[in-house]
Amino acid sequence: MTVGSEHTRASRSAAGRGRPRRKRSRLRAVLLAALVLLLVLVIVPVGYFAYSYREAEVPRPEALRNNQIATIVAADDSTVLAQVAPPEGNRVNITLDEVPEHVRDAVLAAEDRSFYENPGFSVRGFTRAAWDNLTGKEDAGGGSTITQQFVKNTVVGSDRTYSRKWRELVLAARMAREWTKDDVLTAYLNTIYFGRGAYGVATAAQAYFGKPVGELTPQEGALLAAVINRPSSLDSSDDSEKLRERWNYVLDGMTAMNVLRPSERSSMEFPQVVPFEQIPDPNDALGPEGLVRAQVLDELERLGVDQELIDTRGVRIVTTIDPPKQQAAIDSVANVMAGEPENLRTAVVSIDPRSGAVRAYYGGPQGQGYDYAQAPLQAGSAFKVFGLLAALDQGIPLSARYDSSPVTIGNLRITNVDGASCGTCNIAEALKRSLNTSFYRLTLAMDNGPQSIADAAHAAGIPENIPGVQGVSLTEDGGAPQTGIVLGQYLVRPIDMASAYATIAASGVYHEPYFVERVVAADGEVLYERPRSEGEQRIDEAVADNATQAMLPIASYSRGNGLAGGRPSASKTGTTQLGDTGLNKDAWMVGYTPSLSTAVWMGTNDSEPLLNLWGGSIYGSSLPASIWKQTMDASLSGTEIETFPWPDPIAGQAGVPVYVEPQPSRPSPQQRRSAPAPAPAPAPPPIQVPELPPLPQLREVEIFPGIRIPLPVG
Repeated sequence: MTVGSEHTRASRSAAGRGRPRRKRSRLRAVLLAALVLLLVLVIVPVGYFAYSYREAEVPRPEALRNNQIATIVAADDSTVLAQVAPPEGNRVNITLDEVPEHVRDAVLAAEDRSFYENPGFSVRGFTRAAWDNLTGKEDAGGGSTITQQFVKNTVVGSDRTYSRKWRELVLAARMAREWTKDDVLTAYLNTIYFGRGAYGVATAAQAYFGKPVGELTPQEGALLAAVINRPSSLDSSDDSEKLRERWNYVLDGMTAMNVLRPSERSSMEFPQVVPFEQIPDPNDALGPEGLVRAQVLDELERLGVDQELIDTRGVRIVTTIDPPKQQAAIDSVANVMAGEPENLRTAVVSIDPRSGAVRAYYGGPQGQGYDYAQAPLQAGSAFKVFGLLAALDQGIPLSARYDSSPVTIGNLRITNVDGASCGTCNIAEALKRSLNTSFYRLTLAMDNGPQSIADAAHAAGIPENIPGVQGVSLTEDGGAPQTGIVLGQYLVRPIDMASAYATIAASGVYHEPYFVERVVAADGEVLYERPRSEGEQRIDEAVADNATQAMLPIASYSRGNGLAGGRPSASKTGTTQLGDTGLNKDAWMVGYTPSLSTAVWMGTNDSEPLLNLWGGSIYGSSLPASIWKQTMDASLSGTEIETFPWPDPIAGQAGVPVYVEPQPSRPSPQQRRSAPAPAPAPAPPPIQVPELPPLPQLREVEIFPGIRIPLPVG
């Protein structure tokens, strides 16, 4: 063997030994790459998933709160007055057994046909969503199970990020283990958006078909399930092609799931839905109850009831409104005002004197309009009652007599309507006849009369701070009130007058007027309940009860507006003038029985004269008194006729003294010829009237849009 041949064999042998090593190196590289790939794609995700799963906290079903409708109901706990829907809260939570099975099946057919078998997530859906996000697909998403959709809507949000999608996957998996499937489906059905502003299947049934969810047919349930996929584009009221295609997809799915027989499927017709313009808005309270809604929400805020509780607990707010009494007020206004000028406005408030509960509330016909029951207005002669309270409190009895002739002080002249007079009569008779002059003299005769009247009114229930009135109420620009307070020159509201008169009805015990009895969450938890109160004795019992006795004849005296069946009532009319026009601008009737106090106001919103359909001036004893009587009669119909307590005496006088109208004697002709001329009767001692400065010049002041009153300049 030559040297060359040996070298060749050695070279070949070395080359042969090198090839296996290179193969082994390539194999190791492939295995390493596979291991890395396995680590990246399987082991690390699985490990991280396990770690995330262990650390994840899934809330209990009852802990997840969503915005939903709050319902305001009457005192009977059933009559719905209004609703309150917070943002994204047009929702009413219901239980699963309230949803028909065919509606549940339709939702499963549309969104997750393996819902009851899957682990709460879909790997295929997750992978597809990840790829869509990676490639920038505009409608990235989809493929999520019902559990994932619920987690997205209520816990993690809908940001298009991998971290958010990962959390969704982890939480859905854990939720599927910790919640029952029925709990998940219930929560989903109560939270998902169906379009038309409707969240949850209960409100969706109303928005699309105007019926409770329990009355939905299979084809209607299939339509609701169809719009879940794209609610913004599929909630059309038209029979759109896209909506029909999705509807058919849902029905076909129900058939494939064996929950709908093919014969039923073939006979189904596309359902008709409510037109868009007829979709109810839960925040629309178009009738008088809309103003009740505003008062209820305002009261809840003052009480400190957490707004989040109202928005998220599906609360039922039980009010004091009594449905028959509320209807009585509404019907009385409608009956009396039929045919009257359209510019007339009125307010009616009824309060229970024994509790302060507002039983009826009418501030105007429009729930979104101005609330006249809250309007600051001049009360006119209805305010004389507080002058009487102040006098009685100072020991001036109902038998005290005052001259009713005109009063002149400087350039101020006080007269009575139509020149009415009783000569010199007791103050009870002057109240019945509403004699301005007698009560002006009474005010002058009292110790610090104007302030005493303001104090009596505040004690009875006229608030010291009235919205829309600057400073302390019943004052002259924050100073002492003027003598004209007794004639009702300062501003009060109808609700204040009903409340203050209710205090007199309750023998001087004041109860704050209120609307809210309790607030109950959907799960039955009582979130607020008004504590029972015995009230506050603000006016001496004898003072209040003697004032009641003086007011007893007035309703019958005022154009025969006494209550039906001879039911005793105490009341007072009031009228204010429109500047120096000789016409009127406000007219009142306020009165009570032991169980109900009602204030009625009438006016206009544009400073026009208060005229009826015949062109005559409206007084408190006319249209307002008619509304008051009809409201009270209807409200108290069928109830026991109650009497007022007899008062203890004040300065030796209990109740109203007997008043005898002076009757001139008519002697015979012979007596007239023979009898000497009678000596003139001694005149009653005059009340000293102090000199007062001239009245300041008046200016027109707008107290709320379109209503102006005269007030002193400067």
